[in-house]
Amino acid sequence: MSEAPLYDVVRNDEEQYSLWQADRDLPLGWHREGTRGTREECVAHIDSVWTDIRPRSVRERQQAART
Repeated sequence: MSEAPLYDVVRNDEEQYSLWQADRDLPLGWHREGTRGTREECVAHIDSVWTDIRPRSVRERQQAART
């Protein structure tokens, strides 16, 4: 019986989160966030930290329009 793969939580420059298998190279534009675990653990972490799913650039534009 094989072990379940480990995943890393990754984030791009727009502060969007995703999962990536820990043993694979990341695609361009994505960086390891520092959390590693099972798929379920990583999804739970993302759910707790990614509370505003708008891309950073959209949040900044909307904030600038309000001021």
